[in-house]
Amino acid sequence: MDVAREEAISFRDAEEMDQETSEDTPLRETTRLYRTHFPGAVRQRAYIFDGQGRFYHKEWDLAEGSGNEFCWYHVELPKGNQKLSQSAQYLIDVLCPPLKLQDILSLVSNGPFCGHVDGALVFRINSPGPPSSNYTFRIAARVTENSVITVSLGRVPRLGFSTMGESLLSEIPSIENPSYTRDEQKEGSIVIKEHVLEFLLTMNHSEEADNPVPKSVSNLVVHILDTHVDHLQDVATKLEIDLDSVELELDKGGSALKKQMLDNRRFPKMHLNLQRLLQVIAHGEQVFPRVKEKCSSKLWFASEDISSLEELIGRLRRLKENVGFIANRVTAIQAGLDSWQSEQINRKLYYLSFLSIIFLPLSIITGVFGMNVGGVPWTEQKDPALKDGFRNVMLLCVGLLFLALLCFVFPALYKRLAEWHRKRVIQRSWSLNRKSFLKRTRGHDERGGYLRI
Repeated sequence: MDVAREEAISFRDAEEMDQETSEDTPLRETTRLYRTHFPGAVRQRAYIFDGQGRFYHKEWDLAEGSGNEFCWYHVELPKGNQKLSQSAQYLIDVLCPPLKLQDILSLVSNGPFCGHVDGALVFRINSPGPPSSNYTFRIAARVTENSVITVSLGRVPRLGFSTMGESLLSEIPSIENPSYTRDEQKEGSIVIKEHVLEFLLTMNHSEEADNPVPKSVSNLVVHILDTHVDHLQDVATKLEIDLDSVELELDKGGSALKKQMLDNRRFPKMHLNLQRLLQVIAHGEQVFPRVKEKCSSKLWFASEDISSLEELIGRLRRLKENVGFIANRVTAIQAGLDSWQSEQINRKLYYLSFLSIIFLPLSIITGVFGMNVGGVPWTEQKDPALKDGFRNVMLLCVGLLFLALLCFVFPALYKRLAEWHRKRVIQRSWSLNRKSFLKRTRGHDERGGYLRI
C-alpha cells in the first residue's frame, strides 16, 4: 500500500500536534487568563508530565507543576523578516504575565548566555543573522524545578512529543517501482519514494513519536539540548550531501557548468553558511559546559543527566571538527574554480597577444606612412620647404619613446644609484676610521703606552 505521504515525513505541523493526546489520558482543561494582541503570530505547545513516563497536552496557562508533575511551554517564533524587537513583542504577548521584562530579554537577545535570572536558570544559544535564513538558529530556555519555558526560531525537528504507533521508521519499507501495480507490491509494506528516502538520509534521529517521555525536568533539559545538536547535525549532513553532488557534477560537467557556478557564487555562499553554522556551534561550546556546571549544583538535576550533558559537549566538539572539514573542502573546490578561471583568462590574453603581434607592425607602418607631412619617402612630395618634416616627426617620436622607456626604467635605475652611493659612503667612512685608528696606535707605540679600549 502506498502511504509515503510527505505530511508524515515532515512530522506534522505544530498545530496538529497540539490537538493530539494520548489514547488513555484525557486533555486537561484550564481557562485562558488574558487575550493576546498577536493571535496566530507564534505557535505554542504546552505539555504536562506526571513523572512516570506519561504526558498530557494542556492549555497555555504558564502554571508550574506540583509534586512530581512538571510543565513545559514552548514558543515557536516565525522564520520571517521581523526585527528582534518584534520577536520580543511576540514573547511579551504570550509569556507576560507571569514573566517579567528581564526574563523576556534574556530569552530573545542574541549571543550565548547562561545564568540565573529572577531565581530561574536561563540559557540561550541565539545566533545573529536574518531570521529567514536556514542557518540562523535560536534556542533559549528558562528552567525551574517544576516548569520549563523554551523559545525557538522556526521548527526544531524531534523537539515535541506525539502519540506512539505513528512512526514511519518502525514500518517495513518497500522500494517504489513504476512497473509494479499497487496489488503487486509486497503485502503489509510501505512504499518509500525516492525524494522521501533522500530526506530521511539527511536526518540523524528518529521521529517525534519515538521520543522517550522525560520523567524529570533534568531529562527534559537534556532532551531540548539533544534536539538542538541533532538539528545542527542535520544541517551539516545536508550540506555534506549537497557538496558531494556538486563535486560529481563538476567532474562530469564542462566549462559551462563551472562558469555558471562562478557567476552564481555558489561556493562563497556555501562557505558563508558554514561559517554561520560554526558560529552557532561555538556558542554551544560556551553554553553547554556552563549549563552542566550550574545544573550539577541543583538537587533536582539527576546525576545521569549530567553525564548526558557531557556526552552532548563531546558531540558538539566532533560536529565542529566535521563542519571544519566541510569548510576546507569548499575552500579547495573554490580554489580549483578560481585556478580554472585564471587559466581561461590567460588563454584569452594569449590569443589577444598573438593578434597584437600580427597587427602591431602593420599599424606602425600605416601610421608612419600615413602622416600628413612632407618628406615622406617613396612619395611624390618634391617641395624643398617640406622635405625635413618626416625626419623631424620621426626624431620627435624617438624622443618620446626614449622618455617613456626612461619613466619605466627610472625606479630601478634610482635604486641602483642609491645603493651605489650608500656603499660609497660606507667605504669612505670605514677608510677614515681606519686611518684615524692607525694614527692613534702609532702615537701610543712611540710613547710606549697602552691603547685605551
